[in-house]
Amino acid sequence: MRCPVPQAPSVFDIKIDKKPPYKLLALDGGGIRGLITIEVLAAIEALLKQSHRLGETLVLADYFDYVAGTSTGAVIATCVALGMRVDEIRAMYVESAELMFDKASLLDRLRYKYEDEPLARKLRTVLALQTGEAEPTLGSSGLKTLLMMVLRNASTDSPWPLSNNPRATYNCPLDRPGCNLHFPLWQVVRGSTAAPTYFPPEQILVGERQFVFVDGGITPYNNPAFQLFLMATAEPYQLCWKTKRPEDMLIVSIGTGTSPQANGRLDPDDMNLLFNATTLPSALMFAALNEQDLLCRMFGKCLTGDILDREVDTMVFGSGAHGSGGPVDPKLFTYLRYNVDLTQSGLSALGLGDIDPRDVQKLDSVEHKDALQEIGARLAARCVKPAHFDGFIEGR
Repeated sequence: MRCPVPQAPSVFDIKIDKKPPYKLLALDGGGIRGLITIEVLAAIEALLKQSHRLGETLVLADYFDYVAGTSTGAVIATCVALGMRVDEIRAMYVESAELMFDKASLLDRLRYKYEDEPLARKLRTVLALQTGEAEPTLGSSGLKTLLMMVLRNASTDSPWPLSNNPRATYNCPLDRPGCNLHFPLWQVVRGSTAAPTYFPPEQILVGERQFVFVDGGITPYNNPAFQLFLMATAEPYQLCWKTKRPEDMLIVSIGTGTSPQANGRLDPDDMNLLFNATTLPSALMFAALNEQDLLCRMFGKCLTGDILDREVDTMVFGSGAHGSGGPVDPKLFTYLRYNVDLTQSGLSALGLGDIDPRDVQKLDSVEHKDALQEIGARLAARCVKPAHFDGFIEGR
């Protein structure tokens, strides 16, 4: 009787059981402004190709071990986890921009602005092509990294950060009713992008129940960076990667731009029902995004990032600004935050003062995708530095 030939562990298995250093990537939500994220990723990919042993064949899935995204960040993160090159992701976004924001019928516009079917069809086509599976799931073997996406379960009024970690409570065992790994991958991505008033919600069958999911951007995790750190290290998530010093883990966090609406002449009487309805959601999202960023700078050794506020400044290590100390010493990971200020002053600082901020601040500003790409390229050229990745590239 011939003994079975043992199978070599997959790339995915190796990443789960690997030792430090761990490399994590977190991508913010932001609609079509995800084009900014893609240009930053292109710069990172190019930098890594110059230094990594894989050279020109490298894709970001070869480098990063755990990738997370919310809303448009979930789309990009999934593409990265599938092993797509950044130029492929860029082409998909540019070619599909109008498709992603296809106007809903006049009747449906009372509930949402855009149809979801064109985006759903595009997602199913791309995911099937990349995995070679007719209906890939969250547990697809076509995913080459750990992947986490944030959704909001409107049925239970709770954030749902879903991952393909096979050890997670609701992913194991595979035959448990409602095992998350059986969710169709396109539905998870679509659910994370279902921004209220922009797109209809997504329904996913969980066991015998249908749950309604909407955009993860309306949870505290539109920037999923610190939640990703917790899901990689905290015992309840059952991955339990150990970090004791900054050299044990790198977290790269990429934003899609911020545009705080400062108004020094605001009168209390201006804050009527319409004002609050139109400004509170973005205000809460902005605050939550900054909180995730602040936590990462407190617990991590931050090497790059814009000013958070005048009290804590940037907390960039060695900047001499207000100190970079936090509640732990030594810090638990190295942290990079790449983001851009989409106000007039922020764009002017990039040498792009000719771009009207109003053209690039909206989530659905499809007609200005070229400007968004230019912003992303300028941001990457200014901020992405080889020194940020020292100690986290093989052979260096």
